[in-house]
Amino acid sequence: MKHITETHIERLYSFTEQHYVEFYDLQTELVDHLANDIEAIWEQNQQLGFGEAGDQSLKKFGIFGFMEVVEQRQKAMNKRYYKYLWQELKTWFGVPKILATLALICTIYTLFSLSFNRYCLLIIYGIVIAWSFYRMVKLSRSYKQRKAVSGKKWLLEDIIFKQAGGIGFALISQVPSLYNFSDELLNSFYSILIISLVTSAFILFSFISFYLLPNKAESLLKETYPEFEAVNL
Repeated sequence: MKHITETHIERLYSFTEQHYVEFYDLQTELVDHLANDIEAIWEQNQQLGFGEAGDQSLKKFGIFGFMEVVEQRQKAMNKRYYKYLWQELKTWFGVPKILATLALICTIYTLFSLSFNRYCLLIIYGIVIAWSFYRMVKLSRSYKQRKAVSGKKWLLEDIIFKQAGGIGFALISQVPSLYNFSDELLNSFYSILIISLVTSAFILFSFISFYLLPNKAESLLKETYPEFEAVNL
């Protein structure tokens, strides 16, 4: 009875990488599937070589190859990322962080209630945008260093260190509309309250995405991938 060897496993890893599967966790999932399928094919026909059995197994993925599996995995990891983000955000509305959240909302509301509130609005968003871009650059460098040390890329790690970048661009896109708010809107109690709540949410979201989650990346990766610690020793 033929069995998959370590040499076969190494060839399968190289094969998945050649087919544009760059993340180690996705490679491992596909290698696992291919190895089991090849052994099942060998049970039916032991005359087949490793390459022939591999070709038969690959055909089962259809004309798009691994693309569908990769897309499904990316969707699953994005959901996991937003789950972690939401969990962190919820802590800011529980004791004792709720006090800091209320203080932030009250401070922003007070600034937006001043006669020069339009400029306060732009200054606050300008500070958040500048800090966000600073963190983007820092996270990008940190991610490159992590990859250089481990030699492997993990999908969740890539999302944690790159997903936050989209927030910075989202903030920038809102600056022109902020300046064009009407005076009537900026003098309304309810409008100012809503703007204060939205701005506070932006600040918290940015802080969690750019700072808290990247700082917790190691523990989140260990929680998601049981093999992460062993592979990165």
